[in-house]
Amino acid sequence: MSPAQIPNAEAAQTPQAPGPPGAPEGTTAGTVRSGSSATGSPSTLYGGARNRRVTVRDLAAAKERGEKWSMLTAYDAMTASVFDESGIPVLLVGDSMGNCHLGYETTVPVTMDEMALLSAAVVRGTKRALVVADLPFGAYQEGPTQALRNAMRLVKESGVGAVKLEGGERSLAQTELLASAGIPVMAHLGLTPQSVNSMGYRVQARNEQDAHELLRDAKAAQQAGAFAVVLEMVPAQLADEVSQALQVPTIGIGAGPHCDAQVLVWTDMAGLTPGRLPRFTKQYAQLRETLGGAAQAFAAEVADGRFPLAEHSFN
Repeated sequence: MSPAQIPNAEAAQTPQAPGPPGAPEGTTAGTVRSGSSATGSPSTLYGGARNRRVTVRDLAAAKERGEKWSMLTAYDAMTASVFDESGIPVLLVGDSMGNCHLGYETTVPVTMDEMALLSAAVVRGTKRALVVADLPFGAYQEGPTQALRNAMRLVKESGVGAVKLEGGERSLAQTELLASAGIPVMAHLGLTPQSVNSMGYRVQARNEQDAHELLRDAKAAQQAGAFAVVLEMVPAQLADEVSQALQVPTIGIGAGPHCDAQVLVWTDMAGLTPGRLPRFTKQYAQLRETLGGAAQAFAAEVADGRFPLAEHSFN
């Protein structure tokens, strides 16, 4: 995923969340829906049936019926529980944790130990969402055997339902082995932040040759067994072409409106990230301002003796 603060990038518990568009009045995202098919698939991904976890088959079915869906990053149990209760069907434990949670400048330093720890926390904090974990930089580049070993760890120890890895042709052997071993794989094309030292942060595949290569890589990833393909910072027209060419869903981040799904880094989406944000981000809240105000109010009340009061004390 893109880092929270992108240098030189192109500019740019509360009441339950409402149910999906078209739901009956009074329905919330946490309401159990009764419209499941005979196979047990939820009739809708956002806010759908909550008696089991979302699976990759549900995502495939959503593409078949033309339902768009959302994915957010998550790095801890409490935040993940909020998104899960809000009906978000897929949560990504992204290596963007490096920028958003661990204080690194890029995603590159994130380790397998860190990914395993935070992935397990997100799984524990959720009941319905499909949890996907990134294979961090250095966890699969050696080849398929290394990728299988580390992916197996995330599935067995952390409990994730799928893994994501970056790259097209260079990662096909890894994708094929993981898929054949029963581990669902989400591919990631376009801007691949683990390659920041070689490609920088800029829109990818703008010329005809690069666009052709990206489309070829997307088809190859699908053929190798990927159940979905993330398209990051690519032209909207190209993302549309890829989405129409693939049978598996595409997930856009800075790839226009035509992808089958959209993903954002949650700290960007909620207004917690400071500084300049990438052009493709939209803020749906101002959480940094809210938390800062709460901290200042607490400090002020402690300083002038208004907290704690009698009702906060014991006899």
